[in-house]
Order: sequence, then C-alpha cells, then structure tokens
Amino acid sequence: MINILVVEDDVKLNYIVCAFLNDNGFHAISCKNGTEAFDRILEEPVNLIVSDIMMPEMDGFEFAAEIRKQDKAIPILFMTARDDMGAKQKGYSLGIDDYMVKPIEMDELLLRVVALLRRANIRNERKLTAGSLVLNEEETTAYLNDVELPLTVKEFNILFKLLSYPKRTFTRTQLMDEFWGYDSESSPRTVDVSITKLRDKLSDCQDVEIVTVRGLGYKAVIKG
Repeated sequence: MINILVVEDDVKLNYIVCAFLNDNGFHAISCKNGTEAFDRILEEPVNLIVSDIMMPEMDGFEFAAEIRKQDKAIPILFMTARDDMGAKQKGYSLGIDDYMVKPIEMDELLLRVVALLRRANIRNERKLTAGSLVLNEEETTAYLNDVELPLTVKEFNILFKLLSYPKRTFTRTQLMDEFWGYDSESSPRTVDVSITKLRDKLSDCQDVEIVTVRGLGYKAVIKG
C-alpha cells in the first residue's frame, strides 16, 4: 500500500482529499499541521506528501524545509490558495516537486500524484539501496553484495526504518513502541541488544553505519 500524507488544516478539504485518495487505491494519512505530520511520519513510512502552505504552528514552507533536511527524495506537492509567484518560487527553491492552486480538481490531483510516484519509482519498486546494501520491503529481505543477510523480520524492519530516514535519530522509546508495542514488558535495553545484533550482521557492509546518539538512541548513516 502506498501511503500519502495529507497535511491540511481545513477539516472538510482534508477529509475530501483523503477519501478520494483512499477510493483510488492509496492509503491517506490525515494531519492538520506540520507538527502533527512529523509525529505520524515517525509512526509509519510515507511515500508522498500533499501539503497546504498556510497552516497553524508550522506553515508549509517550514514543514517542507524540515522534510528536505531529512529526506531528499520523497515527493512533495503543495496544495494551496496562494497563487503568487513568490510562494511558488519559495516552494520550489525548498525542494517541492509540484504546486496546485485551490480550488483543485480531484482528478487532476490524482494525475499529479500518480506522475510523482512514477518519477520516484514508488509504485513498481519497494526497495532501499545504500551502496552494496539493498533492502527489499516486499520480500522483507536484505542483500549485501547480492548475498542475503540472515535478518529476522524485526531486525529488517528496524533497519528499513532507520535507512528510510538517514541521519534522523530515533529514540529507544520510539523504536520500542513501534516494533515491540506500547504495552510490551521488554525494556529499552532490548532495543540495544537488537541494534548490536544488527551491527554484527552488517559488519562487512562498508556503506552503512548504525550510529549511537548518546543519551537518545540510534540513527543510520550512509557513507560516501
């Protein structure tokens, strides 16, 4: 399932866009502002972002700028009432991929979403590649120099999460809640043990390093 994050503070429009995307085979994730959106991104992977500009707490420009610091590739489509060239120039300079002016036609939105996903190769390829390391989400399998790594499903999912957001730090609590569950009786030490095992299995990989962020948690760094 392709996840599309819809960041829009107009509750009615948010509902309409999400319902339309869901009806067309996508999984829409509804958020009312950028702050809420960042929390959701930590909970589940996102393949494309549709965002308003004028929103409370964090506007679309700030949101796009923060996203681009952490992910250079995810498609971002601005959907806004602002039709001035200044806003468009600022959006594109921040790294957005497309710009639609409200009121929008739902069918046109769909065409643009499909085109952006096609460019990002999301529809046909659910893979993460970091040099000699390739993670195939559909197979839940990792390959190093074309040789399969003996990862458990949980180890694969943790690695896929970290590599989906390189250089972003995930706390032990975040990883624990997502991969062991909120009501797990395991301690954060369990996360440390899993990371140690992952590092051992990636010891021959020269392209990826799982870095400890002292006092916080872990992040993946892609070398080169």
